[in-house]
Amino acid sequence: MADKSFDVIVVGSGPGGYVAAIRAAQLGLKTAVIEREHVGGICLNWGCIPTKALLRSAEVFHLMHRAKDFGLSVEKPDFDLDAVVDRSRGVAKQLSGGVSHLLKKNKVTVIMGDGSLAGKGKVSVKTDKGTDELTGKNIIIATGARARELPGLEADGDRVWTYRHALNPPRMPKKLLVIGSGAIGIEFASFFNTLGADTTVVEVMDRVLPVEDAEISAFAHKQFEKQGMKIREKSMVKKLDRTKDKVTAHIEKDGKTEKVDFDTVISAVGIVGNVEGLGLEDAGVKIDRSHVVTDAYCRTGVEGVFAIGDIAGAPWLAHKASHEGVMVAELIAGQHPHPVKPESIAGCTYCNPQVASVGLTEAQAKEAGYDVKVGKFPFIGNGKAIALGESEGLIKTIFDSKTGELLGAHMVGAEVTELIQGYVIGRQLETTEEELMNTVFPHPTLSEMMHESVLDAYGRTIHF
Repeated sequence: MADKSFDVIVVGSGPGGYVAAIRAAQLGLKTAVIEREHVGGICLNWGCIPTKALLRSAEVFHLMHRAKDFGLSVEKPDFDLDAVVDRSRGVAKQLSGGVSHLLKKNKVTVIMGDGSLAGKGKVSVKTDKGTDELTGKNIIIATGARARELPGLEADGDRVWTYRHALNPPRMPKKLLVIGSGAIGIEFASFFNTLGADTTVVEVMDRVLPVEDAEISAFAHKQFEKQGMKIREKSMVKKLDRTKDKVTAHIEKDGKTEKVDFDTVISAVGIVGNVEGLGLEDAGVKIDRSHVVTDAYCRTGVEGVFAIGDIAGAPWLAHKASHEGVMVAELIAGQHPHPVKPESIAGCTYCNPQVASVGLTEAQAKEAGYDVKVGKFPFIGNGKAIALGESEGLIKTIFDSKTGELLGAHMVGAEVTELIQGYVIGRQLETTEEELMNTVFPHPTLSEMMHESVLDAYGRTIHF
C-alpha cells in the first residue's frame, strides 16, 4: 500500500462509516475506510435494504389475494421463495456497488481487511496480503452490531435462524416461531406469515413492538392476529430441544411452561456491539454492555477517537448512524455541527401494517411531567385510504397543552413510514399546533390524516 497516512481513518463502511468518509472527503480531509466484509455494511447487505425488498414481495403477494376487492382477477396466486430472495439479493448488490462508486468518486481510499487501534493515531489493518499500519489524526469507529445470541437459543442456520439466515432461507418455514417482537422480529414474522407460514411471536414484554406507543402496539397486535399470527406476550422461550426435523420450544408464562413444536425458529432478541478485536480497551476507550461510551458529539474521551452508529448505542438505526457520521466529519474539519438528538429520530417498522413514530409516547410524555393534549385520526375517515383499500390504521399526535409543542407522533397503517417525515420536520423546526393547523395539506392524500390528528387534539377535527 503506497499511502499510509490520513487525516481520517474510518473503521467500518456501513451507513455510519461510508457517510462519515464521504463527508470528510467533501471537506477536503484525506480519508480511508477499512471494511472487513461488505461495503455498505449490514444495512445495505444484510439488513434494512434486503428486508424491504422481501417485504415488498410479500405486500404484492398479499394484494394478489385481494385482487377481487379491486375488481381484478388473479388465478391461484403463488410464489417462488428462491426468486423472491434472489430479487432482494440483487437489490442489495446494486446498492453496495453504488456505495463503492460513491467512495471512489469522492477519492476515499477503501481497504478490505480487519482494522484495530495500534496506539495513538495508529490503525493496524490485517488484509489477505499481511498486516499494514496506517496513521490517522482522527479515527472513527463505525463497526456496528450483530444479533444477540441467548444461551440455549443459539442459531445453527438449519432449524434456528438469525436475521442473516432468514434473509437467505434454506427453506420456506411451515410452522415458525419468532422470538422477539421488535422491528427485526416483527418484520420477519410479517413476511413469512404473509407467505403462508403458521407464525407464532413470543415477546417477553407486555406487548408487541414494546418501544412504540401502547395504543399503536395494541392496534398492530389486533391486525397481526387478524392475519393469522399468534402472539404470546409476557412470555419467554426458556430452551429449545432440537431434532433433525423439528424444534420443541419451552415457552414459559406466569411460571407455567408449555412445550410447542416448530420446524423453524428465528431469534430476534436484540443486538450487541462489535467491540471485540479493535484494541479499544488498550487505547482507553470505555465500553459499557458491548457499546462504546461517547458524549453527544460521539467523542470517546480518547483524543482523536470517535464512535458512531450502532456501536455507540441506541437508537440502533441507520439514519442515526449517517447523521452522526456527518456530524463527526464536520467536527473534525473545524465546523460547529449540532449534536444529533435521539428523541428527534424517527423509528420505522415495515411489517403489515407499517408502524412509524418520533418523539415521546403518551406514557413517556406524562411521566416527564407534561400536561398533554392527544389527537387521533383513523384511516377509515380518509378518502385516499379508502380508495387504496387500506382503511385500517391510526395516527396519534401528542402536544404539550401549555406551549403547543409537538411532543410525539405515532402511526400505524399503510405508508406511515413515508408520512412520519412530516412530523420529524415539524419537530426540527420547533413547530407548534397552530402552524400545523394552518398548513394546507393536499387532497386526496394520506397526509391529510396528519392534519386531522392535530385538529383532533384541540377538538377541531372535521372528518370524524
